[in-house]
Amino acid sequence: MFGREVPAARVVFSPEDRGEVLAMIDRSLRTGSLTLGPHTREFEEEFERSHRAPFAVAVSSGTAALEIILRHLGVEGREVVVPTNTFFASAAAVLHAGGTPRLADVDPATMAISVATVEEALTPQTIAVMLVHVGGLITPEVDRLRAFCEARGLALVEDAAHAHGSTFDGRPAGSFGRAAAFSFYPTKVVTSGEGGMIVSGDQALRDDAVIYRDQGKAGFFGGEHVRLGYAWRMSELHAAAGLVHLRRLGEFIATRRRAAAIFDEELAGAEGVVPQPAPDGCMSNYYKYVAMLEPGIDRDELKRRLREDHGVSLSGEVYAQPLHRHPVFAHLATASYPVAEDVCARHVCLPVHSDMSPDEARYVGRSLRTTIRAMASAPTT
Repeated sequence: MFGREVPAARVVFSPEDRGEVLAMIDRSLRTGSLTLGPHTREFEEEFERSHRAPFAVAVSSGTAALEIILRHLGVEGREVVVPTNTFFASAAAVLHAGGTPRLADVDPATMAISVATVEEALTPQTIAVMLVHVGGLITPEVDRLRAFCEARGLALVEDAAHAHGSTFDGRPAGSFGRAAAFSFYPTKVVTSGEGGMIVSGDQALRDDAVIYRDQGKAGFFGGEHVRLGYAWRMSELHAAAGLVHLRRLGEFIATRRRAAAIFDEELAGAEGVVPQPAPDGCMSNYYKYVAMLEPGIDRDELKRRLREDHGVSLSGEVYAQPLHRHPVFAHLATASYPVAEDVCARHVCLPVHSDMSPDEARYVGRSLRTTIRAMASAPTT
């Protein structure tokens, strides 16, 4: 059994894994190989294998991974279609690479862009389209989006920060576009503390990424600076943590899918809340378990009651407000985005942990159902 306290997120490293990470870090400290060394190379190779990617390049963050991809694509002075329902970094990477984000609305079923929403956002200045796998879901429109982009000479870029190990029709996240960016932030299914990974089947992009991540140098041990790079290296200490954690990806996803199945059971027919199902063909890693609240339910009050009455802290939304509602991006709004506005306002994310027990998952589902029922029956003043 578990104590009746369920946090929004929980980072899972077993005692054995912590011991292995510490041993690897000790080797790095003893040898002085602290950046772009053997742990980083092994992490890249393991990620290539686990995601069936021809090339993987480890970098300092998922944001850095996106910016490097966009710099290689030459987005400076051009536009990149980005969903308005995404994290700050998706649009910020475009701006830092010299491009302009062109915001698009999303599909309510997947919270992702579709061919229709992309088509509405296109201009003659568009050079690329960014597909975000929100919460680990891969949209069933992914092949149509790829074909659409190929037909128009646009690069499809996957923001796969949430999607480690997710698949669609058996194909892993990261295999659909020109390149993909993964994040290893602490809350992700696989973490290195801080870090990111670029995956691609494009040798030229891979070679450019290796240059960009190390201050734009032609070679690690010196040489000319041939690109406007940055300090985007992954340290050996972070690579050690990521490598050990990556080896648990299969069991982590299995645990999270089991919890999601229990949530599905507990919320089936529940009043006031509808789970967002994974599309046919999509095997989500359930980085997030998303459910939509019926209009009129106060999300902030629901979260407060769950936390105070049941000890359940809901995971952060994806996302509480769309990009065009943030002051820094307000100038990017060129249209209305009704679907993104609606899904951002009404969804919640149940806590899903990589070591979540069935009892814990049932408790979360029942607590949510009970709280919504109590709120619906409470007298209004």
